[in-house]
Amino acid sequence: MKQNVTYILECSDHTLYTGWTNDIEKRLEAHNSGQGAKYTRGRRPVKLVYLEVHNTKQEAMKREAFIKRLPRIQKEELIQQYAAMLKENL
Repeated sequence: MKQNVTYILECSDHTLYTGWTNDIEKRLEAHNSGQGAKYTRGRRPVKLVYLEVHNTKQEAMKREAFIKRLPRIQKEELIQQYAAMLKENL
């Protein structure tokens, strides 16, 4: 099932990339095969470190724009909260 998601990737050089998609598996494959964003092509492999599901494409895109404006420390806080939530749900 396709879902509108906002996501953060950690690149091989430890930089962060934020994007949105309606097919996260396909998008991750694209990033890691060099067919994704220009930014990630030279920074492979990338790994998914954060994910939010949204009801609409517009919500996902708006959240992507918001996250991109955050300082790195706040992005790292989002990632830590996401990791903690995943751990709790195991």
